[in-house]
Amino acid sequence: MTEFPHDTRPAPTSKNRLLYPAVAIAAGAAFVLGAGAVMLLDHSSTATTPAVSIAPALTITSAIPRLAAWPVTFQAWGTVAPWQEASISSQIGGYPLIDVRVNVGDQVKKGQVLARLDPALLRADEAELQASYDQANANRRRALGLKSSGGISDQDVLQFVTTAKTTAAQLASKQLQLGYTDIVAPDDGVISARTATLGAVASVGQELFRLIRQNRLEWRGELTAPQLARIAIGQSISLTLPDGTMATAIVRQTAPSLDNVSRLGLVYADIKPGTQARAGMYAEGQVTVSNTQALVIPAQSVVIRDGNSYVLKLSNATSTPAVVLQAVTVGRRMGGEVEIVTGIVPSDRMAVQGAGFLNDGDVVRVVSTTPATTAPAGPEG
Repeated sequence: MTEFPHDTRPAPTSKNRLLYPAVAIAAGAAFVLGAGAVMLLDHSSTATTPAVSIAPALTITSAIPRLAAWPVTFQAWGTVAPWQEASISSQIGGYPLIDVRVNVGDQVKKGQVLARLDPALLRADEAELQASYDQANANRRRALGLKSSGGISDQDVLQFVTTAKTTAAQLASKQLQLGYTDIVAPDDGVISARTATLGAVASVGQELFRLIRQNRLEWRGELTAPQLARIAIGQSISLTLPDGTMATAIVRQTAPSLDNVSRLGLVYADIKPGTQARAGMYAEGQVTVSNTQALVIPAQSVVIRDGNSYVLKLSNATSTPAVVLQAVTVGRRMGGEVEIVTGIVPSDRMAVQGAGFLNDGDVVRVVSTTPATTAPAGPEG
């Protein structure tokens, strides 16, 4: 049988037996008290720490959408051209211009002398023909007087009469040519081109001036077949000229056919006088068809990010809400407002001033909220 070594530890006395449990109890109590103190300290620290508030990133104004009756329009482009242009040319040839009285841009009246050809040679021919006519006419009268007495044959009488008539016709032709030495305006209007040069010898039919009749201009807009179908005679078209000014044109007629290549048809609209329109301009036309309801907001509320349109909606009705970046579809524009087709509802609030500086989630301070209002301006599209 194996023997184990003797335990050298002293045998517990009655005093030690009582001491060990007491120490264990004291240690446990100290642990519990320490843990409680830590929990109380942590709770006290949490209770005394104030909540952190987010400062507004920007002070803004806001607006709510509104419903408005806006016109339905479409755009078209076309040239400004004369209503009718007259070509003023020389009716006789071989005579030099001795007087040119008008230039491009001059307003003229019907019958006004624009230029004059040298009449000297024609007057000399007229004087010669006048003398020949006087002689022939005298011979005719004498022959008719002798005819009754039988002193002259009927054949000779006929010859004298015929010579007198021929000479009279030649004289009348020369006098008509003399009248053509004055180049006159065929109608009221404005001179649009001039090739007449002082001293130049004009030929028959040579164009000397071009005249815009009655100073009337028209807009020749190019429209598609569906657009032409919506055009009515007498309809008003708003034109935007290249210099930014506006003009009004009234539809006079539409083309009976479309171009075989472009598939576009022309609308002819008379431009009201008193504008900056000039022949040869290429102008944009806004054609108003009808009115429809539109949900509109200030144009300042719409921001462009990466080529897309957005608005910054306010997340709540407080004075310091966060903003939400909302994609929208933009429609028509008028003055300082824009139509929103999709993306918002009438109860939404949008940032207006300062919207372009905000990002999704920013907190803002709202100083005022107003309904959208329309600026007094014409339709833009």
